[in-house]
Amino acid sequence: MSLPTSLSQHIIRRPQRIALLAHIAEQGSITRAAKSAGLSYKAAWDAIDELNNLAQNPLVERSVGGKGGGGARLTAEGERVLRLYQRLQVLQAEVLGSDEAASDFNLLGRLMLRTSARNQLHGQVVAIERHGRNDLIRLQLAGGLSLSAQITHDSTQRLELEAGVEVVALIKAGWLEVCASQHPETPGHNCLIGSVDAILDAEDGPSEVRIALPNGQVLCALAQPHALKALGAAEGQPIQVQFAPSNVLLGTPV
Repeated sequence: MSLPTSLSQHIIRRPQRIALLAHIAEQGSITRAAKSAGLSYKAAWDAIDELNNLAQNPLVERSVGGKGGGGARLTAEGERVLRLYQRLQVLQAEVLGSDEAASDFNLLGRLMLRTSARNQLHGQVVAIERHGRNDLIRLQLAGGLSLSAQITHDSTQRLELEAGVEVVALIKAGWLEVCASQHPETPGHNCLIGSVDAILDAEDGPSEVRIALPNGQVLCALAQPHALKALGAAEGQPIQVQFAPSNVLLGTPV
C-alpha cells in the first residue's frame, strides 16, 4: 500500500511533525509527547490533525483513560508511516554526508510549498463539470465523504486535473460557517457534519472549533463565542459546517 503523494512530500519537508509520531508511540499521551518533542499541547494536536487529514487512514487515535491527559496511540497506518520515516532518516544521513549536499537539501525544502490554510484535506478527483470559465471539481475524501471546489478552467488545465488525480483541498478556517447539525443546506454549498472535538477560546476574538468528521479527518473553524453558545456547541455534540466551493483551493504535487 503506497502513501498519498501529499503525505509522502510532508514526510520530506516537515520531518519534525512526523517525528512526533515516535514521541506518541513512546509516551502514549499527547501531553507527554508534546513536552518530549518541545511542542505546546495545541501545536501537537495541530500536527496530528494535519497528518490525519493528509493520510488515507488516520495515523493517530485517542485512547480512553490515558495517563497525563490527552491519551493517544498510533494506528497500524501510523506505525507503518513511522517505520518509513525512520528508514528515511537513515537514507538522509547517508545522502547528506557533506556540507554541499546539506545545502542542496535545504534549497529543495525552500522550494516546496507551505500554506497558511488551516484545513488541508487529501482527496481524489472523481468528476469535473464545466461551467463557462469555471470548473466544478468533485472530490472524494477518505471514508466516502465528498466536497466540491470551483476553480477556473485555466487552473484545471494548469494543474492537469482529471479523474483519479490526487489533490489537497485547502480551506481557511475563517471560510467555514458553523451551523447546527439540523440546519438546512445552502444550495450549491459544501456541507459536512461531524462532532465537536474541542473548542479553544481566545482572549480576544473568535474561538477555534475543531470538528471531527466521520472519516477521521478534522476541520478547524472560527466562530464567535456568542454564536457557539447560541448553537449549544459543546465537545461531543454534532455540528455542521458549510462553505462555498469557491472557498476551496486545490493543490497538486510539483
